Amino acid sequence: MKITKIETIVVGMPMLIEGDVLPKASGVTRTRMDTLFVRVDTDDGITGWGEGFGHRIYTATKAALDSFIAPMCIGRDPTEISVLVDELQRNLGGVGRNGPAMYALSAIDIALWDIAGKIAGQPLYRLLGGSPRRDLPAYASLLRYGEARAVIHYAERALKRGYKHIKLHEITAAPITAAREVAGADIPIMVDCNCPWTVDEAIAMAHKLAPLNLKWLEEPIWPPEDHRGLARVRTAGGIPTAAGENAMLPEFKSMFERAAIAYAQPSVTKVGGITQMRKVIALAEAFGVDVVPHSAYYGPGLLASIHCIAAMAKETLVECYDADFAENPLHDAINPGADGRIAIPQGPGLGVEPDPALLAKLRIA
Repeated sequence: MKITKIETIVVGMPMLIEGDVLPKASGVTRTRMDTLFVRVDTDDGITGWGEGFGHRIYTATKAALDSFIAPMCIGRDPTEISVLVDELQRNLGGVGRNGPAMYALSAIDIALWDIAGKIAGQPLYRLLGGSPRRDLPAYASLLRYGEARAVIHYAERALKRGYKHIKLHEITAAPITAAREVAGADIPIMVDCNCPWTVDEAIAMAHKLAPLNLKWLEEPIWPPEDHRGLARVRTAGGIPTAAGENAMLPEFKSMFERAAIAYAQPSVTKVGGITQMRKVIALAEAFGVDVVPHSAYYGPGLLASIHCIAAMAKETLVECYDADFAENPLHDAINPGADGRIAIPQGPGLGVEPDPALLAKLRIA
């Protein structure tokens, strides 16, 4: 079997937004989510689907795929995953083993595992070790609104939808306090800060938020590579820390060695795909660190995350970004049920094929 073609497809999904407060990312209003689907075709007629981290930087990931990573894969055997992925990683040494190049490699790796599952006629989680579960608990990962009234609205909506855990992306106390008041004392609340503070500022904010009994404080410091500083926040701040959505395997090792985090958050569309995700999970287990993967996306990367989590020994949360769409290429596979749990796809490979009509309709690049 040989890889014959690799196609990058950028899908833009307009969000259904309730109310007059628009979510923002890095200070920019966000009304659409962009997903980079990657299709890998073979001469045996089996197609694999992957996803490289996209959102606002899909242009860079797509360029890396189209210009130099996809051409290296043409003619190769897609079943030789370890050999091909290792070679790709080594070939990236000159351009850096992080950022868009690794996001592109992640997409290829996910697609190769999708092909492997289809060849075996098994859902991917069975190839990764199997699972006694048919669904997993999801948490509502709210967008950033910056206003207490909007956070109250979306937190209430998440609870009505059956979620038992809520994550905020707020960096001020008022919206976080409002969410705790809405959720009550028993609903775990996490806060993802996206690296806004110095170490001392993060410690001060952790003390301010201490009465809210947060499950974790995520990526509280800049730069995120300051693992000693992150360890200080964990010990002096008094709130469990979480990080890793932008980290590669060596960085996880550094965080574990410094006891910098209580929760590791590898992102399958960034870290190098399923192959590298499994290595991070194994390393975390060796250090006694819980793994709760980052999965704030809506394509094959979310499906791959679900399969990786399903194969873990301990039941673990799935991050579901709290955005609604009129239509999406994976339909209900990206949506939890009324009980706040998301189904583990049971079809071969990733278990769900993107809707070709919607891929064509929503394609923007």
